[in-house]
Amino acid sequence: MTACGNKILKGKTAIISGASRGIGREIARELASEGADISFNFLKSAGEAQKLEEELAGSGVKAKGFQADIKDPARVQEWVDKTKELFGRLDIVVNNAGIIRDKALALMAPEDWQEVINTNLLGTINLSRAAIMTFLKQRSGDIVNISSVTGISGMPRQTNYAASKAGILGFTRSLAQEVAGYHIRVNAVAPGFIETEMLGAMNEAYKKKIFEKIPLGRLGKAGEVAKAVRFLLSEEAAYITGQTIVIDGGLTMA
Repeated sequence: MTACGNKILKGKTAIISGASRGIGREIARELASEGADISFNFLKSAGEAQKLEEELAGSGVKAKGFQADIKDPARVQEWVDKTKELFGRLDIVVNNAGIIRDKALALMAPEDWQEVINTNLLGTINLSRAAIMTFLKQRSGDIVNISSVTGISGMPRQTNYAASKAGILGFTRSLAQEVAGYHIRVNAVAPGFIETEMLGAMNEAYKKKIFEKIPLGRLGKAGEVAKAVRFLLSEEAAYITGQTIVIDGGLTMA
């Protein structure tokens, strides 16, 4: 956390998808600690969203949770419009919302494919598209997309998840080139195995097998991902766009 009086995001508004839990929640906390007002969405976890809203507001920033399905372009546009109305501006988009439906391809139902692609990839596109006209008009803005090392190196039983996260990386590079002339930066963060509720849902034997392959010998923390996002939104990263920061303890290297 930056010392009081030197908050790098003070006066800015950040909109974050899927921030009521896990990595998204830590990103919201991190950006709020740097002075950013926070707008975030939730789908079903109203209780967790209310707690986060109160927590962030208690830290001295404005915060508001909106119930919005990231898969619905019209609802996402409404969320963005209400955020601008409430906070008066929009400076930052963090596309974090994501789900897993792990299964071998031969056994994977079509709806498992559709839900993961629509949430992870199309959700990222929906929020970015809803905000991009504002960024183009004001000739400024930052987008950070949360991908995954699975989108880089692949992972068995995660073909749907890997496809969605690899798509986010291609989307990041293409959009970064498209909007760079408007002083808009687009980057990605690709976490490895991070201690979250999503990881907790994975098979224990599978997690143990992966853990043994991590060179640093431990799982990552959600706060470590949040700090990478904060860096990409800071002036220190002003010359960085179209790039991906991998946070995986050396897993993909190994």
